[in-house]
Amino acid sequence: MMLHHEAIWAIAALTTAGVIIRPFRLAEWVWAVSGAGLLVVTGLIPVSMAGAGILKGGDVYLFLTGMMLLSETARANGLFDWIATWAVNHAAGSASRLFTLVYLAGVVVTTFMSNDATAVVLTPAVLAVATRAKADPLPLLFACALVANAASFVLPVSNPANLVLYDGALPALGSWMASFALPSLMAIVTTYLVLRLIERKHLRQECASRVESMRLTVGGKASLAGIVLTAVLLVTISAFDRPLGLPTALAGVATALAVSVLARRSPLTLVREISWGVLPLVAGLFVLVEAIDSTGLIGEIARILKHAVQSDPTAAALGSGSLLAFISNLVNNLPAGLIASEAVAEAHPPRLVIDNLLIGVDLGPNLSVTGSLATILWLQVIRRGGEDVGFLQFLKIGAVAMPVALATALGARLLMG
Repeated sequence: MMLHHEAIWAIAALTTAGVIIRPFRLAEWVWAVSGAGLLVVTGLIPVSMAGAGILKGGDVYLFLTGMMLLSETARANGLFDWIATWAVNHAAGSASRLFTLVYLAGVVVTTFMSNDATAVVLTPAVLAVATRAKADPLPLLFACALVANAASFVLPVSNPANLVLYDGALPALGSWMASFALPSLMAIVTTYLVLRLIERKHLRQECASRVESMRLTVGGKASLAGIVLTAVLLVTISAFDRPLGLPTALAGVATALAVSVLARRSPLTLVREISWGVLPLVAGLFVLVEAIDSTGLIGEIARILKHAVQSDPTAAALGSGSLLAFISNLVNNLPAGLIASEAVAEAHPPRLVIDNLLIGVDLGPNLSVTGSLATILWLQVIRRGGEDVGFLQFLKIGAVAMPVALATALGARLLMG
């Protein structure tokens, strides 16, 4: 039995490493699906267990599908390019003002469309405009990467990991805001201040005062309307404590079809441009976590968590949130969040502990490029645009920005009771 468990842990570890490192330049989903398939083929887990793991992610798949449709519709119709161009022209030749505007745009996009949208859609627009404005692109790109995680718990829809940690049963919107309004504000502000301080030399440089303005097309205006209506819909549904996956998917489909008709484009073109590999990636990770759960590891984590809560609830909340933040950089925050979710379901800790775990799994990935799917996607985007950021280069910024933001956010949550 021990060898059986060790084999599962080994496959899970190698699969996670494959997702993060991407050997042979194979896509992340290939490694996740291969690892899940290997567990079934070798008989380490039954097919029924793998199926149960896949089904657990139903609401997450729907949520991601809707968000990807909304994001690609907006990108294809120039909405994000229009926003980025507006930011450059309002910066009036000031690199620091441009940095602030890009950061604020990232806050808005992350809050209402998720951190993946900021990484995948806003980042290439910012890179293109930075090139046209003759500005140093790295501070602006770091702003996109860090705000994507710092603002990812403003609303339940701001990060798919939020759905994962609460196992799809998100707190009502009023309860959510009571817990996270101040912590998210602290995370956003401190991340901005630290990043601006670190990049102060680069931000003293001037950039072009204006770039060629672009008019927002009919499709772009319709995309914006669809995003706003979807945001209102999701906030309303959150207030009634209902699942977000299906409404998000339906809103994404409706927006994509409506905009395609107005822009006289085939919706199939949008569908082909979407990186659908994220869905099998998430499904494979759900299977891996189901397999790990069968070894008793999650049960042991739940036991330790329950004991810590009984000894000192406050210390347990701060310690578990901080620990999960750093662990997320070793195994990626999606599987880390899945494991934490299973442990929470068994340990039944107080709300403060669960909220701190969410802060840790959302904010922790700002330490390194391996911390979250959004950051990995961000790195791929900037590499396609001719830029690159090494592991140590990102770590030098993350090692300062993440702990400061994490400490202030966890402290703020504790003060809120």
